[in-house]
Amino acid sequence: MADANPPESPQITSPFAVPVFRSVWLASVASNFGGLIQSVGASWMMISLGATPQMIALVSASVTLPIMLLALVAGAMADNFDRRRVMLAAQGFMLVVSVALSVCAYAGILTPWLLLAFTFLIGCGTAFNGPAWQASVGEMVPRSVLPTAVAYNSVGYNIARSLGPAIGGAIVAAAGAVAAFATNALSYIGLIVVLLRWRPAPAPRSLPREALGVAMAAGVRYVLLSPNILGVLIRAGVFGLAASAMMALMPLIARDLVQGGPLTYGMLLGAFGIGAVAGALLSRRLRERFTTERLVSGASLAMAAGAAVCALSGWLALTMASLAISGAGWVLALSSFNVSVQFAAPRWVVARALALYQMFTFGGMAIGSWLYGWMTDHHGVASALLAASAGLAVSAALGLFLPVPKLESINLDPRGRWQEPQTAVPIEPRSGPIVVTIEYRIAPGDVRAFLEAMNERRRIRLRDGARGWSLMRDLGNSELWVERYHVSTWLDYVRHNTRRTHADSANSEAIAALHQGPQPPVIHRMIERQTGSLPGLRLPSARELADPMTDPTRAA
Repeated sequence: MADANPPESPQITSPFAVPVFRSVWLASVASNFGGLIQSVGASWMMISLGATPQMIALVSASVTLPIMLLALVAGAMADNFDRRRVMLAAQGFMLVVSVALSVCAYAGILTPWLLLAFTFLIGCGTAFNGPAWQASVGEMVPRSVLPTAVAYNSVGYNIARSLGPAIGGAIVAAAGAVAAFATNALSYIGLIVVLLRWRPAPAPRSLPREALGVAMAAGVRYVLLSPNILGVLIRAGVFGLAASAMMALMPLIARDLVQGGPLTYGMLLGAFGIGAVAGALLSRRLRERFTTERLVSGASLAMAAGAAVCALSGWLALTMASLAISGAGWVLALSSFNVSVQFAAPRWVVARALALYQMFTFGGMAIGSWLYGWMTDHHGVASALLAASAGLAVSAALGLFLPVPKLESINLDPRGRWQEPQTAVPIEPRSGPIVVTIEYRIAPGDVRAFLEAMNERRRIRLRDGARGWSLMRDLGNSELWVERYHVSTWLDYVRHNTRRTHADSANSEAIAALHQGPQPPVIHRMIERQTGSLPGLRLPSARELADPMTDPTRAA
């Protein structure tokens, strides 16, 4: 597992020039075809089982809900283990579940709730596969073509979306849902073979892996203390909540608004996918002309218009055109969010950041799918789509208060300057707690600037794993300031310092410029010790303290 993007090369102007990306991309497209064919089969089988509109909408929610629930675990695993192996395990699991679904459908024992259980399990496999695959893209291609690679991933998915649903509708109409489920099972085999043949060089690992719970906590802490990432996640969650209506209600749009069947449903999904492909192919040119925020806001408004037209139109051609516009908006917004998260997170935590992005996005989609299903039950499909249109307009307006930043120029590679210091006291990786103090000499006129810089330093320290951060001023010497923080173990202290990036250098340089004392500032690294742990020392018990005659410390 690499820790940084491959070296830049002037010869690489397209991610398809990288053989491993090209092979995995092609295999993923085939797998996406199978997944979308399966989705058509599941949605239409739910209708054939006589399920309510809310149950039909839950088919979409059952796939996205596991991503919300399991993505952080999956991201921690992808950051700490071989991502290729994580993807292989996820693909193998989905293959087994898809075969079981096909067998149950063939035997005629599927019920609405059993079908939801199978789609939920497939969603679990998707949850573990997603962060590993998306983080691997940054390892396969240079940073300069990463936005294009992410967009091409959307192209691949939406090529499948444009043709897969129509094919799925034809398969369901001709051979039933069982054939659609079996086709999906076969589609996993190609990607499994490609992953088995891919042998990336293992990256050197200087530090041991974090425990799973610790890694998850570190990922959450990093995102919560990174305003750039957190803002993108909030925008993605609101967008997912509003945009989910289009996919969740597509079977009902086909059945109730345009009076069609499985083939019509496939045509509507195909129109959405064609629009998404067009949006992805245009994304590079659009990124050169517009800021990321303008791109996201415009995409949200395009989907809002598409949802409104779908609600009011009963004409198939007009509905398909509006869905094509919505598809373009869908892929432009989601690819922009994805790229922004990848650019805002260093490689050591990128899978966890992407996992949290998925949690917010697909969590919003899962909640939205249930919400719009409930609205359809009580007020009809058209009303639910109009409500989604209003929500997408709100998503665009949110950019006025929480814009998506432009992050391509931020360098989050490790600084690599820090060297583990020698200690006079013998210490092991698990030794701790470790307390660190740093002394600064600040002139009275520089106090305001120093406090502003230290406020940013506090965020960086806590983001990278420090605890109990504080800043103190000596009452006897007005120029002496002491920064203090602690970490649980010496290994945590090493991790903390190796996580500093080039983007953090500006803060370090600003503080160093304000420091008037010895260069560099004096650092004290200390380990906490309990007096009761000293060799040969026995502290008095509570009973001995209560009875002075038995106090072992009393003089004879």
